[in-house]
Amino acid sequence: MAEVEEVIDLILYRPLAFLVVISVYSTKIRPDHLTLIAMVMGILGGCFYSIGSHTTCIAGAIFYLLFNIFDCSDGQLARIKKNGSAFGRLLDGVADYIAAIAIFAGIAIGYSNKPEQPSSLVFLLAVAGISIIVQESLVDYFRTRFLDIVLERKDTYNEELEEYRNEYEIIKNEKGKWFYKTIVYIYLTYSKIQESLTSRRKRPKIINATPEYYFNRNRIIIRFWVFMGPSAKITTLVLCSLFCRFDVFFWIVIGGFNILALLLWLIQYQIDKSFETLK
Repeated sequence: MAEVEEVIDLILYRPLAFLVVISVYSTKIRPDHLTLIAMVMGILGGCFYSIGSHTTCIAGAIFYLLFNIFDCSDGQLARIKKNGSAFGRLLDGVADYIAAIAIFAGIAIGYSNKPEQPSSLVFLLAVAGISIIVQESLVDYFRTRFLDIVLERKDTYNEELEEYRNEYEIIKNEKGKWFYKTIVYIYLTYSKIQESLTSRRKRPKIINATPEYYFNRNRIIIRFWVFMGPSAKITTLVLCSLFCRFDVFFWIVIGGFNILALLLWLIQYQIDKSFETLK
């Protein structure tokens, strides 16, 4: 649904990703391969950022841009070829975090190589990283809930979460499968963080609220939620990298996006209270 898509994705990243999909569709390349390519692009971006020069900052930005394009392409290829998997979805999420860690670590190393840079920027980097985790957890939660209710889907989040919890209990003491176990563990840890941020529980039944009514009450605010999505932050970082002004990026994330997240959370709370629910 267009309401839960970032505008920058619709007009830029997804069309570019579709060009990638077209180029590999007739090959044996699978969605997981594109996910791994995206992760490598993110890691390379972090390596260039770590050098700390103006030229390498631009190179890091280009690789981070390529990361986002390939990150959008794996899901498209999975839908077209109908060969997506639960493991692929987890791998995609883990690849996102690995790329983000590589980028932020690279920026931090780049700063440490410049004695003239104020040490406070490293602190701002850490705060910005935590802010992004919180913001994107909120975006992911409210977007999933919106789709579950409007499309009358099952509670896909809790259903899938329970599936992975059971899976982890089965495989955690088995020998081997360390990569799969690590990915499942990271996902479950991320889910705990998300639950603490949103007080997520089994979604209550909504009374006297049709999907159409819920859609009309939330169609505007959900657009503001997804405005804080990952592509917006990647694009902001890329633009700031062209001038090596990471401090501007930090303040946009810490100041602008956090204020927006707080305002949206308060508005969403009032909207949610307007729905009569079963206790």
